[in-house]
Amino acid sequence: MSAVIRSTGLWTPDESVSNDELVACYNAYVEHFNAENADAIERGAVEAKNPSSSGFIEKASGIKSRYTIDKKGVLDISRMRPRVKPRANDELSLMAEAGLAAAKEALAHAGRDAADVDAVICSATSMQRTYPCMAIEIQDALGITGFGYDMTVACSSGTFGIINAVNMIETGMAKSVLVVTPEITTPQLNFRDRDSHFIFGDVAVAMLIEHEDVAGGQGWKIVGRNLMTKFSNNIRSNFGFLNASEEPEPDFEDRYFVQEGRKVFKEVCPMVAEMILTDMGNFGLKPSDMKRLWLHQANINMNMMVAKKVFGREFTEDEAPVILDEFANTAGAGSLVAFHRHHDGFEVGEKGLICSFGAGYSAGTVFVEKL
Repeated sequence: MSAVIRSTGLWTPDESVSNDELVACYNAYVEHFNAENADAIERGAVEAKNPSSSGFIEKASGIKSRYTIDKKGVLDISRMRPRVKPRANDELSLMAEAGLAAAKEALAHAGRDAADVDAVICSATSMQRTYPCMAIEIQDALGITGFGYDMTVACSSGTFGIINAVNMIETGMAKSVLVVTPEITTPQLNFRDRDSHFIFGDVAVAMLIEHEDVAGGQGWKIVGRNLMTKFSNNIRSNFGFLNASEEPEPDFEDRYFVQEGRKVFKEVCPMVAEMILTDMGNFGLKPSDMKRLWLHQANINMNMMVAKKVFGREFTEDEAPVILDEFANTAGAGSLVAFHRHHDGFEVGEKGLICSFGAGYSAGTVFVEKL
């Protein structure tokens, strides 16, 4: 009983922010901060902030722009975070709205409707609320009979969601599952931190996973998959419902995403490359069998290192496509968005790999073959 990625769908906000725009805002903030704290900086009581540059951002990450739910709020130096308008309980939530749009596109690409789907998995880095589940809200909005649930494994949420769907299909629990990954990440970002203010962007992606009998010979057969986690504090967010009960209550900035970027690079890249190569061996595959790697889109240098270790040679952009320039880091959605945008040019029988990796640490591999 094999599972198939039948179709995909994508949603992006209407607005995007370029590196130049982001840097102009950040540098204006730095100038204001340093002027306001000039005396304390001179005494050594406060550390002066350094300006950023578009060149630094692109060299460090490969990012040129990012989509955002609220450009005005991000570029307002008195705020520097997106504005989110509260919605009544009887209105569709922001995350559900984004996920719903991606899910509808995935269904349309496959010529399916609600009656064809058994379950919805909403798998993303962070959830807008604890309950009701975002997946159940999306399920209800689509009119799907069955069940839905949320899950989160940070930047591996997308592949972990896919593999959960595959497991349900192979055990007979479902024949068609929507995996939705709405990553509204810019509210998690400290836009006043030079090392991270450029990293995240907002997006939603959806995949329709079907039993091969339902797929009718269309899509991408999943020929192997694996999951891995290893505890690390090097990427962390302490935001949660317990914050309001902590005494003393933490500063707002302490609830943002933080990372030890250099440690992450040194530890994650070899770990993921080794996992991919080991998985290939276990599934009877070789690097030469891979026409394309759709890797997690966090940092272009990480992707280049992982791809080079996997292929064992220099590789082309077509073999390991990058979407960072347009989308930035979209957390658990990155490798899925890369697949959505760059799955053309395959002949029947040709293979590729969808791979995510990130906080946890966590990593997921999904090997696919074109039908």
